[in-house]
Amino acid sequence: MTTNFKKMTCRALVVSLLALSFSTAKAGMIGADQAAAQAVQSDRAAVMSVLSRAETTAQLQANGVDPQAARDRINAMTDQEVHALAQDMQTAPAGAMSGWGWAAVVLVVALVWYYAYRR
Repeated sequence: MTTNFKKMTCRALVVSLLALSFSTAKAGMIGADQAAAQAVQSDRAAVMSVLSRAETTAQLQANGVDPQAARDRINAMTDQEVHALAQDMQTAPAGAMSGWGWAAVVLVVALVWYYAYRR
């Protein structure tokens, strides 16, 4: 029984390896200019996707900025400027409290605790 099991397992492995060998994958080298062009396109697409959100459009209009004019200005930016803007958008804290905000909260709690238990 164990030899039949081994034979069936070997046959299944051979068939699966043959089936996998017929699938083709192509890999190749890309140039630095192609990689840079793809990075610039993805950065520009990220900035434009944020600009196309309804919340962003509403905030721009509330501040007196035409959303189409903002899109035109982003399209007129250089690749380095778009990359810097995309990096700033990725690293900016979204509604997070800064370190000074936490320090202020701790200070207020400490003062409340001190004055509440001072007597």
